[in-house]
Amino acid sequence: MSSGEPDHTAVRTALWRALHVELDPPPHVLTDLVGLQLVAPSADWRRRPDMDPRGSTVSRLGMVARARFVEDLVDRQGVGQYVILGAGLDTFVQRRPEAGERLTVFEVDQPDTQVWKRKRLTELGFEIPDWQRLVPVDFEAGGSWLDQLEIAGFDLGRPAVVASTGVSMYLHRDAIVETLRQCVSLAPGSILAMTFLLPSELLDEQDRAVRQAIVARAADSGTPWVSFFSPAQMLSLAQECGFPDASHVPGHELIERYVPGTGLSAEEFLVATT
Repeated sequence: MSSGEPDHTAVRTALWRALHVELDPPPHVLTDLVGLQLVAPSADWRRRPDMDPRGSTVSRLGMVARARFVEDLVDRQGVGQYVILGAGLDTFVQRRPEAGERLTVFEVDQPDTQVWKRKRLTELGFEIPDWQRLVPVDFEAGGSWLDQLEIAGFDLGRPAVVASTGVSMYLHRDAIVETLRQCVSLAPGSILAMTFLLPSELLDEQDRAVRQAIVARAADSGTPWVSFFSPAQMLSLAQECGFPDASHVPGHELIERYVPGTGLSAEEFLVATT
């Protein structure tokens, strides 16, 4: 991708979401074809190696399950603010227009990516409503996403759900700790939903083989996975950062909730409340 366009992980996620609608039987965990419209891939995108119907099943179902988990959490908590860290090609606003009656959605990402997304949404005829705030943060320059949220209209006095999915594996421990500390400063009743990956020694043989292949592919593409945590380590980290309440949602339980009977697993979730 050229400068300003979404990175390959965001594109792949959008394509997997579309593939879920095409390949997997209904009822679908998530129905998202807007991301596919945003990407506008070449006609042969389904022939990409990472889109192979058999080889992509675990990743495809994992992506839609984690997205649905967060959206269900937002619906269940009834908060008025929803923050998506590393929003990429998230399409919650376009898919859920009724949510604007009670929600303000803050999508945090790199400035160039936000400019690209705004342009593509406009080109496709999607109105960018007032309740969708594209929040540009230059992380490489040490930008504070919390400061930029305030500038975009975020109310620090009201609770929010903050989602960080598919991000922690690319960050070193210090950066993850900083995110946790910023989230714990939010209003009481706020919830952080953050995915993380188990270390290889905690995986069964089949999952370990899949993991090795994905790790190698991530390294080859220039976006290596660097952080892995056991559930106990992640819960301890959240408590050390000041969260009074934190729980772990296992990846296999997440899949079983939304795609029962497959025997598959997904990323683990930390759910921490201020």
